[in-house]
Parts: sequence; structure tokens; C-alpha cells
Amino acid sequence: MDIKKEIRKLLEEKDAVLLAHNYQIDDIQEIADFTGDSLGLSIEASKVKQKTIVFCGVHFMAETAYILSPNKKVLLPEIDAGCPMADMVTAEGVRELKNKYPGVPVVCYVNSSAEVKAECDICCTSANAINVVNSLKSDKVIFVPDKNLGHYVSRFVDKEVILWDGFCPIHHKVRKEQVLKLKKKYPDAVFIAHPECPPDVIDIADHVCSTSGVYKYVKESNKKRFIIGTEQGVGYRLRKENPDKEFIFAYENFVCKNMKKTNLRKVYDALIKERYVITVDEEIREKALKSIQRMLDIPRNY
Repeated sequence: MDIKKEIRKLLEEKDAVLLAHNYQIDDIQEIADFTGDSLGLSIEASKVKQKTIVFCGVHFMAETAYILSPNKKVLLPEIDAGCPMADMVTAEGVRELKNKYPGVPVVCYVNSSAEVKAECDICCTSANAINVVNSLKSDKVIFVPDKNLGHYVSRFVDKEVILWDGFCPIHHKVRKEQVLKLKKKYPDAVFIAHPECPPDVIDIADHVCSTSGVYKYVKESNKKRFIIGTEQGVGYRLRKENPDKEFIFAYENFVCKNMKKTNLRKVYDALIKERYVITVDEEIREKALKSIQRMLDIPRNY
């Protein structure tokens, strides 16, 4: 059986669209209808005519797709694909912080659960976080869950940013010393860091941006070699769009294991068995939707 052809056939039969996050395996990105970051994919899914969304990503991403498209069936092929950073913050934890800092608006990174989004004033992505925080008429903001992204944002805003102690384990593993070694080995290489990297890594970056920003920057650059400070899944599109350029990742096995749990067989099974269906309680969905909609009015930074 040619599983890729079978999946494409099933997608048509089941009136489904296949979404693949930038960190998914190459085989899945190759056959997806859309690839991108979690929010971008959810927005695309809300626009298409298909009634079923197959989201190759992690749990909070499928939730976000459902929040934006409650009239569609959202399938997550791997039910155990979670996000350690999203798990580091709870709705109860946000409520406690709001009690500690009454009246201070809460910004939540889109890498969070629906329950957390419902407790926050506005969402952000790594591509628009600075603009989102700047848009708030307050001299203080609470930022959850990623302290590294929040610290990065604090460099560009004239506000106090109160950080939650969360982080992405794979971006947090990037070490300044290792990057400096690579820069020494490849002196002509440009180091691009994701803002989820630690502050001392951001300090030595030539460019800092989201995954969508990485694709844009590399495509427009006349440089030929890049050290990439984000998950290896972006290599698929980078190599495809820039066959004449070389990409070195900031450390060996820069891999999100949760993202790599999804494979072609699981996508096939998800379509055949119409599993695993992701939904969000309607009261939570409506509150979370408000924080997402507020964000959608804010331009991206890249």
C-alpha cells in the first residue's frame, strides 16, 4: 500500500483537510494541505470548506483549531502528543497570579491549554508577542507560560513583564557555548534563534524570529550557511525552498519528541477510525476565543 496516496484519497472521501505543524516529520509535511505554525494552521482550517480537520501537531493546537472551528470535527492522530511547556501552566495558577496582581492584564502564549487561554486577556504567538504586549494600556503585564519569550518581549516594551516560570524544554537546551563553537567553526554562518531560546543565546543571535520568520529571513538572505536555533522539523521546508543553502542546527537532535509521535500510519488510522476527536467545553471555548480574537487584530512582528 502506498500510504501517502491512501491518505490523500481518504482526505477527499472524508471531506477532510490535513494540517502539519512545522516540526512534524518530513513525510507528513510533504502530503499536508497546509504547513505552518499552530495558530496560522488553525486560521487556515477555519477558512476551508472541508468539515473535518486532521491536525498533525500537539494537543493544544487541535484545541485551538476547535476553538476557531467548533462546527468542524477536529482529529488529533496521536492522542499522547502533548506540550511540556503548555503543561507548565494551569488555569488555577493564572487565577492565583491575577489575584496577586489585580487589574494587571494577562498575555498567554498560544502554546497553552484552552482553560489557560480562557483565563487570559489576550493571546500571542512568537511572531506578534511584542506588538500584543505593546497594545495593552498598562505599565505591567503578566506573561505566561514561556519565561524566555516573555524575557525577549521585555527587551522591546516599556512595561514591567511579570514572568511565569515555564519554558520549552527543547529550546531551553540551546547553550550559548555550543552556539559560539559552531560560529567559530562556521564563521560565515548566520545564527537565527527562536525567541523561546534562553536570554544569553538571544544575546549572540544574528537574527531572532518565529518559525515563519525563519523561512522568510533565509529565503531573502544572500548568505549561504545558517545555524538554526529551533526544532529540526523546519529543515524540510528550508532545504526545499533553499537547495543551495546549508543548515546546521544549534545542537544535535534538536527534536521535539511529542511532535515526532505522529507518523503516516497514525494519520491513516485517524482518518479510517475518525479518531481522536478533540473538543472544548463551550463556556471555556467562548472565553478562549475572545483572547484569540483580540490577538488577531494585532499585526505580526516576524
